[in-house]
Amino acid sequence: MTELDRNNIPQHVAIIMDGNGRWAKQQGKMRVFGHKNGVAAVREAVSYARKIGVKYLTLYAFSSENWNRPEQEVSALMSLFMQALDFEVKKLHKNDIRLKILGDISRFSAGLQEKIKKAEKLTENNTALRLNIAANYGGRWDIVQAAQQLAEQVRAQQITVADINEDLLQQYLVTKDEPEVDLLIRTSGEQRISNFLLWQTAYAELYFSDVLWPDFNEAEFHQAILSYQQRHRRFGGTE
Repeated sequence: MTELDRNNIPQHVAIIMDGNGRWAKQQGKMRVFGHKNGVAAVREAVSYARKIGVKYLTLYAFSSENWNRPEQEVSALMSLFMQALDFEVKKLHKNDIRLKILGDISRFSAGLQEKIKKAEKLTENNTALRLNIAANYGGRWDIVQAAQQLAEQVRAQQITVADINEDLLQQYLVTKDEPEVDLLIRTSGEQRISNFLLWQTAYAELYFSDVLWPDFNEAEFHQAILSYQQRHRRFGGTE
């Protein structure tokens, strides 16, 4: 593989992990089979991100719109989430990886909410990589909940309307203490953002892979980073 420029590694990579269902269909299996095999791709992506020095990796696991999927599939996804928290968190902790769940977890079962809190607590002091799992998350929801918090502060006369600017609003997003996304990857050939990190990806480089998520391995991730390193980021300015 072509060597990476170690001085130009994206700080924050976000991935829309798409294609589990289609991958399973190609195998003649139920969609949940694809989700189960997608977990292995998550492990490989996390390992590779840590190895090359990415500091923040955000994975889109379950959007707020995914509740509209068939009940059997949603139930299976929740079970997978529980299992992952049971079996993967100790490995993350051992590898100095901090886990954070982004989204409105209030809709999850009490048991799942408790596992999330314990996992976040266990790993909260780890520094090698911040792994964000976006679950029951939507970019519009994120901006709205930030606006609601600011409105409450205005009502309590803690701030004025004139105080509200981009920097202040950003402090109320779920990624408040993290850099904006440098590279957004989406697998499976689809080319849209799907309500993911709308604010945080304002100047992200976009990379679309035709590979279905369960087949997205280290080599594919490497290609995405190489593509990122060949681009010139101007942030609205000129060369």
